[in-house]
Amino acid sequence: MLRLMVRRSRDVDYLSDDSALELEGIREGPAQWWLRGAGDVTDAAHVARVLTTSERSAVVGYDLIVAAPRPLSVLVALDPAHAPAVVGAHRRAVAEALEYLEQRALVVRDRRGGDDIETPAQWSHVVAFTHGVNRHGEPHLHDHVLVGARPAGATNVLDSRALFAHAAAADALYRSSMRAEVARTTPFSPWRSFEGVEHVAGLDEGYRVLWGGHHLERGVKRHWTREGIRDAWGSDLSRFEPHGSRLVPERERGRLDEHAFQAALEGRHGVARRHIVEAWANAATFGRDARSITTSVDDLYPALRGSRGVRETTLSLRDARMIAETRERGPRPLDAREIDEWRQRSRVRSREGVVRSR
Repeated sequence: MLRLMVRRSRDVDYLSDDSALELEGIREGPAQWWLRGAGDVTDAAHVARVLTTSERSAVVGYDLIVAAPRPLSVLVALDPAHAPAVVGAHRRAVAEALEYLEQRALVVRDRRGGDDIETPAQWSHVVAFTHGVNRHGEPHLHDHVLVGARPAGATNVLDSRALFAHAAAADALYRSSMRAEVARTTPFSPWRSFEGVEHVAGLDEGYRVLWGGHHLERGVKRHWTREGIRDAWGSDLSRFEPHGSRLVPERERGRLDEHAFQAALEGRHGVARRHIVEAWANAATFGRDARSITTSVDDLYPALRGSRGVRETTLSLRDARMIAETRERGPRPLDAREIDEWRQRSRVRSREGVVRSR
């Protein structure tokens, strides 16, 4: 899940003071890492410079909290041998989600001549902090990604409405990329159900019950050591009760769940590119890398290629759902001839539906 927290203070001690030693030895380098930038990533004063703003704004930046689905966090606790690959997959997926936000959500809005002008922008520095537990000591792989409110070279702050509007699509791309990367680099096979629940093939649902992540009290912040958290997880596992695992869908890898894709768009009067990207990523049952998904969407919906910000071009629901043939292919680039064939079939089916309804 990707959440956005508004930052009004440049104090980053709440992150820099936690070295996340619970992941020591299975995470490459320290908890802090640059997605863009250079310098001493462990120096709080240096990291705080990421948070930039304008003279008129009280908001200095945003904390993008990107959390792995619960079953994938559980893998870090259960399988130390493959935990480094899971953490690596998580960091790559975080980078892909940030890339999407920069391409589609990062705009600066200026009012000129009575019109609002949205200008694409980019962050000059982005820093992240990778952690492996929540406040209750449960497996919880997540990153805090700090970005500034004022992009590089801009005089105004970014349009926060666009950032929040595209958060769901960025989250869907993160999860899809995470499923694909974990499957590529480990023996595990993550998948997403029609209901939107993330699973790992063969992983008992009892672990989700044991480490549910939901508590009445928030808990006290604690800095764990690697040895301490392994002992705590071992104690937790002594209470484990098997519940069985979910049956994996019989679907070829790379294929979309066309029912999930179309159901995600149902009820919308205007469908923007971000809605299609989100639906496509979530419908990739076994995952797909973010760039493959966005490339496929741009191939099928060329009218939406330039969409960004909150004032995106929209399609009708019928036009957005014209690709009922998603079951025939996965999210991969199409050539022009194949796209034309799809559209012809969709128009024929549409006409036939009108005739039958009469």
